[in-house]
Amino acid sequence: NTIEFSGALHATIVKQVLLKNPSNYALAYNVILVGRDAHDFSLPKGNTVTIPDGRQGFVNVEFTIRFLHPAEAVLLLISNKVDGIDGATMAFSLKAEVKSIEPLAIIRCRSPCYEL
Repeated sequence: NTIEFSGALHATIVKQVLLKNPSNYALAYNVILVGRDAHDFSLPKGNTVTIPDGRQGFVNVEFTIRFLHPAEAVLLLISNKVDGIDGATMAFSLKAEVKSIEPLAIIRCRSPCYEL
């Protein structure tokens, strides 16, 4: 599974991963970002998520596009035992790219190019 982040340079993009728990037991996950550009991604709601039995939960992943080169990382969800039950370990590929470049500001000035 791949989660794609695309937008303007300097934009912050937030994606949500929906996790469903069909079992009769609560599930808990440690969330880890790994890979070449993992430091550019963040988990604004923390690195743990607990999903009550029969419910669903979300993991928010945030990325601020700071460079022109594409960024890649892996989102790992590693199960913790809750009520004696282990969930499956999950991995998602994170890919980010710049779709447009918009100036933050425009400054106009006049100056001589040379002086005699």
